[in-house]
Amino acid sequence: MPTIGVNRDLLFERLRRTYTEEEFDELMFDYGLELDEVTSEKAMLEKEQGVTAQGASEAIIYRIEIPANRYDLLCLEGLVRALLVFQEKQKAPKYKAVPPADGNMQQLIIQEATAQVRPHAVCAVLRGVNFTQAMYQSFIDLQDKLHQNLCRKRSLVAIGTHDLDTIQGPFIYNAKPPAEIKFKPLNQTKEYTAVELMQLYKSDSHLKHFLHIIEDKPVYPIIYDQNGVVLSMPPIINGEHSKITLNTKNVFIECTATDLHKAKMVLDSLVTIFSEYCQTPFMVEAGEVTTPDGTKLTYPALPYREEIVDVAWINKSVGISESPESIAKLLTRMCLSSEVVEESKVKVEIPPTRYDIIHACDIMEDVAIGYGYNNIQMTFPKTNTIGDQFGLNKVTDLLRQDIAAAGFTEVLSFSLCSRDDVAGKLNKDIESSGAVHIANPKTLEFQIARTTLLPGILKTIASNKKMPLPMKLFEISDIILQDKDKDVGAKNLRHFCAVYYNKNPGFEIIHGLLDRFMQLLEVPYSKEGSGYFIRAADDPTFFPGRCAEVVVKAQVVGKLGVLHPDVITKFELNNPCAALEINLEALL
Repeated sequence: MPTIGVNRDLLFERLRRTYTEEEFDELMFDYGLELDEVTSEKAMLEKEQGVTAQGASEAIIYRIEIPANRYDLLCLEGLVRALLVFQEKQKAPKYKAVPPADGNMQQLIIQEATAQVRPHAVCAVLRGVNFTQAMYQSFIDLQDKLHQNLCRKRSLVAIGTHDLDTIQGPFIYNAKPPAEIKFKPLNQTKEYTAVELMQLYKSDSHLKHFLHIIEDKPVYPIIYDQNGVVLSMPPIINGEHSKITLNTKNVFIECTATDLHKAKMVLDSLVTIFSEYCQTPFMVEAGEVTTPDGTKLTYPALPYREEIVDVAWINKSVGISESPESIAKLLTRMCLSSEVVEESKVKVEIPPTRYDIIHACDIMEDVAIGYGYNNIQMTFPKTNTIGDQFGLNKVTDLLRQDIAAAGFTEVLSFSLCSRDDVAGKLNKDIESSGAVHIANPKTLEFQIARTTLLPGILKTIASNKKMPLPMKLFEISDIILQDKDKDVGAKNLRHFCAVYYNKNPGFEIIHGLLDRFMQLLEVPYSKEGSGYFIRAADDPTFFPGRCAEVVVKAQVVGKLGVLHPDVITKFELNNPCAALEINLEALL
């Protein structure tokens, strides 16, 4: 979870009270947070840099651990606001996005070329801000925290903040070849091309971690105003011309992204926290974004939504017995303005700061925090239960021992694999595999959830070809298939797979293992009733005429046979293989 560092004296000043360390630690616990460390700016710098920090402040710093999904608590302003509402010292503010007073909304025009690199952008304006040094530093720190957390190290979203009085809209968001981009980057004294900047920042301890996001792209994203002044080259660096200073009064915020929903979340989080410093507190000036197809959109949306929760369900889940009025009051203390709408129902208003509230369970958790975990009475369950192993797992454990006793060695392979592993390498079509695909795979090796155990065992053999022959391996684990009838759209199935790898195929070895497997499960060999038998089958994974399917109760539960030479070659193996795979759950 992220940890923020706040100046103790400034924190106490904003909280309108001075706390002892123990009292503040207790307050943090009551709100579901944790005071992780008490240190100083000097000690923090010396710990991070490993050298004596000359001239660093001795001011006490509280390092507070924040839940990863509470983006509204990632800076002093958000934390103080939440704690004051929690202590009922102030009411939760109402956030609004309003048009500018003169009616001339700032515009950000997205060009079509951006689709090649970062296609989305949103914007807004904070008007009439008076920066102090502490506020300025908090503003920068919040951007860094959001970049590391919600923005996934700028890969999903990159934030740019600019002094609006130094630039002139409408602003153009385009993408150009690196050699055509030239501007003076932040904290530099001369202009560089984008190519030169990428070389310059390869040695920068902070920015070098973000270069990979765009360095291999044919075009780089660039934002400039109507006079050609460059605001930023996201997600790497802002321009020097429009940088924020203590004298900045009007802040133009732009967020470029590969994920539009995340961009909206980041913009909402940033403007709601710092809109308290605007000329009219908690009023954000909206900006207009024009997409490549001409659609005009206004940001930020700052959406409020309502949820109806059942008081009886909350009381039962938390283990308390509170009235609807009390539940509504507890939720209001958690910045979720609530009111009783029926005898046993509470209407909860979820503000744009609380993107962590996605289910009634999240509201129930806030009730528990507001009530106080230490105040929940400990009780014994009203029913006696005896723990027992899940039947499928018990059978699996027993089978592991007996299959190992039959001379096979167990392996444990990855649950994720590439599309080619379960399709191309097995001579099958990925479309008919029923595979569950990963939306944003980080590598080609982990694109889908496995639909069969066979590739994992074959890759294990390929990585251990120096081991003596024969190699007899097996695995009993879950595969994952799409299932529209499930609430998550997928289901797990327990499979058993075994492979015999030697200079000869060894079909008889695998056949014998099948018979032993069925004997252990007390499934007799019979073509009638509840017995099993095998019959010839065609499968592109297996050698023609050397494949059979296992039938139990007129249902095909698995296949065995000699693998096709093409399959063996694709997995970089040198010797023939015989394989068996069975759906264990179909036999129980």
